[in-house]
Amino acid sequence: MSTLSSSALRHAAGGARTGASAVLSARRFAGRLVRARQVDFWMRELVDPAWSLDTLRARVVDVVPETHDVRTFVLAPNRLWPGHHPGQFVPVSVEIDGARVTRCYSISSAPGDARVTITVKRVPGGRVSTWMHERVRPGDVLTLGRPAGDFVLNPSVRRKLLFVGGGSGVTPLVSMLRDLDRRDAVHDVVFVHAARSARDVIFARELDALAKEHPGLRVVYALDDDPRAGRLDSDALRRAVPDLASRDAMMCGPLGMMSALTPTWTEAGLAHRLKTERFVGAPRPLVPARAPAGKVSLVLAGRTVEADGGATLLEQLEAAGERPESGCRMGICNTCVCRKRAGVVENVVTGELSTEPDEDIRLCVSRARTNLELAL
Repeated sequence: MSTLSSSALRHAAGGARTGASAVLSARRFAGRLVRARQVDFWMRELVDPAWSLDTLRARVVDVVPETHDVRTFVLAPNRLWPGHHPGQFVPVSVEIDGARVTRCYSISSAPGDARVTITVKRVPGGRVSTWMHERVRPGDVLTLGRPAGDFVLNPSVRRKLLFVGGGSGVTPLVSMLRDLDRRDAVHDVVFVHAARSARDVIFARELDALAKEHPGLRVVYALDDDPRAGRLDSDALRRAVPDLASRDAMMCGPLGMMSALTPTWTEAGLAHRLKTERFVGAPRPLVPARAPAGKVSLVLAGRTVEADGGATLLEQLEAAGERPESGCRMGICNTCVCRKRAGVVENVVTGELSTEPDEDIRLCVSRARTNLELAL
């Protein structure tokens, strides 16, 4: 019969103690996790429904009708709210028919305001905007992501400014204007608000009041149904703002307006004076397929989805019954970013290829070019 040396016995005993210590540490961690979840649950149930140790939530304080199809949701975020820069957007997640859906909305309040506001236009057929208009009431709780976006105004800017907004595209611009007002920095600002009609002008009363309060603010309304002016185009913009070339411009709105007005700056060599944000995705270039599309392998979902190479991965996955997180659906907010383990995808906006393994891609602007493995 073999015998163990004393050193071997000590090693075995030490290994046992190490194993026991690891098990004890794991149990303690699990216990803390359970207790944290219990605290999270009871704090939401008994104290504040927006409470959370690790999830950014906000209680709806008020719902303010702005126009016939636009509402402002006044929010009281929990302690995890990091603050925002004027012009940024925030992902908003809601549960519709048992599925979690996320969309991104511009923040209309200024940093430092007592409450955070998002102003949402009801889009015909829009799943989330319609749900919010019809279902969200004061007292409800929304789940938020972190504010994001680089369409922001430099807080130290001292030059003359031009804001051009179309429809609900005025939302981030109003956040900027409110911030300037709070800092007493409305020195020389022209605010051009394009809308279909007078009933579609968002924040009209506030803009008019600010213009009366600040001699340095001039508000111009460009209404499609106004026979004297008509739809805002490059010529109309130059007439409304004769000193456009001397102003730093921020423009946000629908694709048609943006496409019509951008040459006002680019053709005059003033592209560096213009900063833009679109409320819809840029047109997808007709990039010819470089290789036949194959199968999209959802490595964590345990299933395979066929991709035809035309639609985006987000569209393919949703059509197959998957529900990946998504937001803007135009490659801006990064809500739908996932890790591509293997394969080649093409960016439908730029035509660029992602060929290396273990690269992050955005599902909403990517389509398959080969067999893929996605970490979903």
